[in-house]
Amino acid sequence: MKRYPVALSVAGSDPSGGAGIQADLKTFSALGVYGAAAVTAITVQNTKGVKYVHSVPAQVVYDQIVAVMEDLHPDAVKIGMVNDAATLDAIIKALTDCRPHFLVVDPVMVSSSGKMLMSSGALTLLEKKLLPMTDLLTPNIPETSVLTGMPSVSANDVEAAARAILDYGTRSVLIKGGHASGSVKTDVLFSILDGNISLNEYSAPSVASRNTHGTGCTLSSAIAAFVARGNSLVEAVGEAKRYLTSALAAGADITIGDGTGPLNHFFSPVPAIVIDKE
Repeated sequence: MKRYPVALSVAGSDPSGGAGIQADLKTFSALGVYGAAAVTAITVQNTKGVKYVHSVPAQVVYDQIVAVMEDLHPDAVKIGMVNDAATLDAIIKALTDCRPHFLVVDPVMVSSSGKMLMSSGALTLLEKKLLPMTDLLTPNIPETSVLTGMPSVSANDVEAAARAILDYGTRSVLIKGGHASGSVKTDVLFSILDGNISLNEYSAPSVASRNTHGTGCTLSSAIAAFVARGNSLVEAVGEAKRYLTSALAAGADITIGDGTGPLNHFFSPVPAIVIDKE
């Protein structure tokens, strides 16, 4: 029997299509992976900003995840924006009842203006219950500061910050360097292997573009897609980084909306991948 590799996104909906589950599903599809989605919140936003967020009832979030997990059996699950404790608790319970093969968490905590997006109760649940279940956490520099309590995280502080995050119980952490200045952006992957911490760096040239909406969503969902396709984590991060850089470059000269536009997710789409069912 044949099947598609499957990835599930658990995240908020972006009606403008640049971020959230829309970006995740575009990424999965562009990389040849069958995408499923459980909606955690309905956002009212466009390229110019978020107007407000309407949360989906926690039980409905739980039921969506379980329905997909019991039937489609995703090869990878990606968790995106969750700002309240009740919703995050429902997600944790669903993933406890239906444990995924691979879980990547993109901890959307801080807005581009520096506003805290995650409630204190949700942050506590993330640290105490979700991170010990997580195979890969993908924080940017501001999110790394929140998780570690470090007021700033420079290149010299990245390893210490990673060790502090790994102490929560997550198996790997990818600290993203997109907020750093310079002509090259470097992400650093730290993983625990046989009790020791391994390090892998992924560098790419900076892309001059105002169309950066959904970069974090796209990277984490691309990693999930490549893992679903059978790549190792180290390989998946490298492939996802290359995909993100190309999507940024391909969309740099396109105008969609009057604000921060989206990437070009379909610059070189892969046909749906078919694999032997185990």
